[in-house]
Amino acid sequence: MDKKKTLPSKTTIIRLIKLLFSFYPKLVPFTLVCILINAVVSAIPSMFQQKVIALIEQNWKDGDWSAVSGQILGLVSVLAVLYAISLLAGIVYNQCMAIITQGSLKKLRVKMFDGMQDLPIRYFDQHEHGDIMSYYTNDVDTLRQLISQSIPQLIVSAVTIVTIFALMMYYSIWLTIIVVGGLFVMTKVVKKVGGGSGRYFMKQQSAVAKTEGFIQEMMNGQKVVKVFNHEAAAEADFDKINDELFEVARTANRYANTLMPILGNIGNILYVVLAFAGGALLLLKVPNLSLSGMALSISITVPFLNMEKQFAGQIGGISQQINAVVMGLAGVNRIFSLMDEIPEEDDGEVTLVHAKEENGQIVESSERTEMWAWKHIKEDGTAEFRKLEGDVVLKDVDFSYDGKHTVLHEVNVFARPGQKVAFVGATGAGKTTITNLINRFYEIQDGTITYDGIDIKKIRKADLRHSLGIILQDTVLFTGTVMENIRYGKLDATDEECMAAARLAGADDFIRRLPEGYNTMLLSNGSNLSQGQRQLISIARAAVADPPVMIMDEATSSIDTHTEAIVQRGMDALMAGRTVFVIAHRLSTVQNSDVIMVLDHGRIIERGSHDELIAAKGNYYQLYTGAFELE
Repeated sequence: MDKKKTLPSKTTIIRLIKLLFSFYPKLVPFTLVCILINAVVSAIPSMFQQKVIALIEQNWKDGDWSAVSGQILGLVSVLAVLYAISLLAGIVYNQCMAIITQGSLKKLRVKMFDGMQDLPIRYFDQHEHGDIMSYYTNDVDTLRQLISQSIPQLIVSAVTIVTIFALMMYYSIWLTIIVVGGLFVMTKVVKKVGGGSGRYFMKQQSAVAKTEGFIQEMMNGQKVVKVFNHEAAAEADFDKINDELFEVARTANRYANTLMPILGNIGNILYVVLAFAGGALLLLKVPNLSLSGMALSISITVPFLNMEKQFAGQIGGISQQINAVVMGLAGVNRIFSLMDEIPEEDDGEVTLVHAKEENGQIVESSERTEMWAWKHIKEDGTAEFRKLEGDVVLKDVDFSYDGKHTVLHEVNVFARPGQKVAFVGATGAGKTTITNLINRFYEIQDGTITYDGIDIKKIRKADLRHSLGIILQDTVLFTGTVMENIRYGKLDATDEECMAAARLAGADDFIRRLPEGYNTMLLSNGSNLSQGQRQLISIARAAVADPPVMIMDEATSSIDTHTEAIVQRGMDALMAGRTVFVIAHRLSTVQNSDVIMVLDHGRIIERGSHDELIAAKGNYYQLYTGAFELE
């Protein structure tokens, strides 16, 4: 794995810091001050130790301890006060960090989710859903550890190291030079071992996301796995992915677990070297070189050894946080990559509004009406209104998902208001793709699509989709009551409107027989309902939206023949007066369509009414007479 691509950049760190300050512009600086107080106080006990030893050393021969004991008591009192301040600062910064950490994660999740809602459908088609979930679980958790533990500890260690180093220089530059030599060795070790650990922890993040994605895929497909007796193969695939995770995690932790013992032993060796060096300098009476100007003595050498232990300990503390920092920054990198995904472009300026007629003119209405109109603001600032009729035209449309392989070729569709247009053809012929283009889930490469004479690229996507009702083959229900799932089609719909939509779809009867009727809770995509019942609720959801254009993508494919007859009556009532696009495998469901279009490999090869296509005895005739379902 390329090091440049795996290790987080300085830009990531700077961006994270700016983000935290933007979330809490006052609390973050206050917390930093508390951390600094705590760190500085933890570094200065050796200075008090030096003064106490110096007092004892100076008065050793005189034996007058009354004045000395008073001075020592004063020093201890000052140190106690400082420790009390440090304790208070530590309590305060830990409480503040809890607020900053959880608050930042909350706000970050909001940013991630809001941004995800603006991503194009293409993004979700190209990324595993388990991997996307990993952003909100694994990556956010590593970020939590980074903010709440690693960053404060790094700041404390860094400030302590700087403070202790300054004290060392103040007392003895000779001894400090020895410490610098040890620090150089420690730095090389941390760079070598810690760098390897960091790269593998980055790989571990990706491996965890891959594993979670596979597990979610298997959970969603358990029925298929069991039907085809694929358990052993699934276990083998999981073992392979799990082994990959094990290998990178083991390597990362081997690096990490090697680092601390090495640094600890370097610190111990440095301690011994300093003890010998300090003793030698005292015996040889080498003039002390220091910022304080004090002569080298026991009162300097002993505290200096303690400072070295604290100094080496803080280096070790930083090395301990390297793994958490790398993992946290890896998570931040992934989170920022999600946030930086290019949102769905929408340069539309035509909007959809409630309208009414006054003096033969269409005008906007502030109240809900039965009429909708397209609103376009002209260059002179005046508004132009056009009644929403449901006239959809695709002219010479070419489309490719990847820009290389064209899946639709010169498609021409003319759906007049109130017409029912059906698409039939083998799987992969391009039926669903056409409806996805009408929704602008994808953008066409060539040709035009107009809606009531307006190029759909000029219509704001939210308004375009608001005018379209969609019933998909794969039913999606959300956790909530039956009523809430129906109301999803129109959030301001009343209970009576939702019930009326259910009656129209033929769902009212079975809903009332549920344990709590419309207040029955649906969980796990409506797993407590049959496939047909779930589909009926999705039809009711589309019905309550009352759109002028309906798209039915094999809407009755999961419903048995008896239920289909019930639904078909409701569907006919629902489709009355609307432009309807129907995709169906069962040719019996499209016989009453105004126009039937037969697709083959992205091309419309036949079009006409059922009777006309039967009379032509072409491809449709063969399908119809050979089987009522396309396979």
